[in-house]
Amino acid sequence: MSTSIPLRTLGKSDLHVTPIGLGCWQFSKRNNLAGKFWPKLDDKVIRDIVQSSLDLGVNWFDTAEVYGSGASELALSDALQKAGKKPGDVIVATKWWPMFRFASNIPRSIDARLRALNPFPIDLYQVHQPFGFSSATEEMKQMAELAKEKKIRYIGVSNFSEQKMREAAEELQNHELSLVSNQVRYSLLDRKIEENGVLKAAKELGVTIIAYSPLAQGILSGKFHDNPDLLKGVGWRKSSGPFRAENMKKSLPLINLLKELGTKYKVSAAQIALNWLLYAHGNTVVAIPGATKLSHAQENAGAMKFQLNEEEIHSLSELADKYEK
Repeated sequence: MSTSIPLRTLGKSDLHVTPIGLGCWQFSKRNNLAGKFWPKLDDKVIRDIVQSSLDLGVNWFDTAEVYGSGASELALSDALQKAGKKPGDVIVATKWWPMFRFASNIPRSIDARLRALNPFPIDLYQVHQPFGFSSATEEMKQMAELAKEKKIRYIGVSNFSEQKMREAAEELQNHELSLVSNQVRYSLLDRKIEENGVLKAAKELGVTIIAYSPLAQGILSGKFHDNPDLLKGVGWRKSSGPFRAENMKKSLPLINLLKELGTKYKVSAAQIALNWLLYAHGNTVVAIPGATKLSHAQENAGAMKFQLNEEEIHSLSELADKYEK
């Protein structure tokens, strides 16, 4: 494992993570509705992706209960064990699925999560969505109990608004615990958290932002601009958001700058886009791009090997602002 990558502290915890982790939704094996989003990956491909990520310095992995009803957790544990990793060697994050459930389900379902990830402990346990039948306060009370019982180490949330994030942090403080993270969609083409108070609150509370979909589902790689025929393979996505023809045209100047900077640093446009995320807000933001191929894992990890300067970060932000408008 590389020792040259500076680690970042996840919130107010003793978890020290690489700026890039590996998102593991794509390990769902096409189980359940959430798993249908990705092709079914062979076990060897999953093991190779995890092994390559480890070899290139990545030290943490994010999965979830809803990713294939535990299939992703099982596949991740298997791949880490095949890579020779033992508990404590890596950091593992997973999530509780709250929809159509009450907070009382959190302690009832934790043992299934621990079994799926066995022998690896849950370093970070997150509430996956803010849409359960219980309040953020009630959910945090249950999460705090799990932490006290040492079934989990730290507590995070995902897709929480500023208000719900503050409610969660306040309740955890009552238990002498901290909210460590809020996992949200964030990229150069989706910067809502800069305007809706989430990023500001995260900085104020000492909460780390974990950015998912950091490449806007691949648009920021530039491959769809280079070869529009690839859009035929993205299914329903091509009729939404950045894949729409008018938005592809609007994002072209940004893609061109990503490529230009990529030439300068001898990296890809995608790696420039990831690096912007890592350094535009100090150490507040870390990212969890996924990988369905070995080359994706290698490219993701390579985004940690250099650092854009302030002027370049500003130029990218300006072009992204024009896209938003």
